[in-house]
Amino acid sequence: MSKPPPARYRTTNWSDYNASLRKRGSLLIWVDKGMAWLAPREGRPGRPAVFSDAAIQFCLSIKILFKLPLRQTSGMVASLLRLAGLDWPVPDFSTFCRRHKTLPVQVPYRRADGPPNLLVDSTGIKLLGDGEWQARKHGVQGRRQWRKVHLAMDPVMSDIRAVEFTPSCDGDSPVLPDLLGQIPADEQIGTVTADGAYHTRRCHKAIVARQAIPIIPVRKNGRLRKENCPAARARNETLRATRHYGRAFWKRWSGYQARSRIEARMRCLKAFGERIAARDPDRQTAEIHIRIALMNWFNALGTAEIVRVV
Repeated sequence: MSKPPPARYRTTNWSDYNASLRKRGSLLIWVDKGMAWLAPREGRPGRPAVFSDAAIQFCLSIKILFKLPLRQTSGMVASLLRLAGLDWPVPDFSTFCRRHKTLPVQVPYRRADGPPNLLVDSTGIKLLGDGEWQARKHGVQGRRQWRKVHLAMDPVMSDIRAVEFTPSCDGDSPVLPDLLGQIPADEQIGTVTADGAYHTRRCHKAIVARQAIPIIPVRKNGRLRKENCPAARARNETLRATRHYGRAFWKRWSGYQARSRIEARMRCLKAFGERIAARDPDRQTAEIHIRIALMNWFNALGTAEIVRVV
């Protein structure tokens, strides 16, 4: 029996998508003249902040986007404000460094009609150590440290809805309840798709508690559990369907293969750099959140609409 021909896809909005890609390279799209650049007076004791959180996030976004040191970031922001015709003061590098540690990063996202079907996965990003080529050619010269980035993505809008930044020793399944906790409680979740690393009782209970459907493959040696809770019943239904129809058919039928889209988003995250520039854990967390905010801003400019033709 011959294999069926592979599926073919076609992009239906090439002109709009090309225009959005050109907008991503524009410098002035990041300058909003209605931005609250200076911090409001709060009446608290001590020296008040001069620049608002939005201004600091804007400057650090330019730093991460163009991979600049802090001093060069200050110079580039001054040039952008001059091009935009704005006579605003520019923070110096010490202000960037100080505010970076406590910055509450605002991650924009768009909500689609209906409950979101979340795709969940994690990836590692380097903190310290030799590059891949040097390690392969000369061997590992010193210690190499990594951190893990856990993401939850809405595939309809291609936006990242939740993010967690943990040490490399932390597993995937303990972080899933925290990711789901970042979704507003009044927003219903449709499905949660994840790989076998999330096949735990904790994950199933967290998903069912949000009245969502878990799409998590059961291990090949998995057995039926006692159905004493809704989470166990949902897991057993997946196991019965896998045994009856086969694992490959279950993945196509359940939509599990859509999880490859979050793999592509993790590649976009690393396009900003394979290594984290910050060394302090709080600054590292803020840097990852700024990267996620940049990715969502890019998506808001326009994305490709792909349909299956065969």
